[in-house]
Amino acid sequence: MPEVKQLDCREAMAQLWDFLDEELTPETMSAVKTHLDACAACHPHAQFAERFLAALGRCRPTDDMPGTLKQRIMVCLQNEGLKSAS
Repeated sequence: MPEVKQLDCREAMAQLWDFLDEELTPETMSAVKTHLDACAACHPHAQFAERFLAALGRCRPTDDMPGTLKQRIMVCLQNEGLKSAS
């Protein structure tokens, strides 16, 4: 079994949202999970983010947004530095 890469808090927090969205490689998912499970400083941030995403999901309207609105939002997010918007 390959060794899990050790992440510091900065690295783990930088990948938190992609981790919660399960958008990382299996190796990176494992590294972030290992850090979050062991780190008393980062764990509360991860719990908050999980609860935030769950609450956001419950508030989401059932109808889809117009494509033009989604495109405008994604451009704004990318302009603010979000790299993984698609």
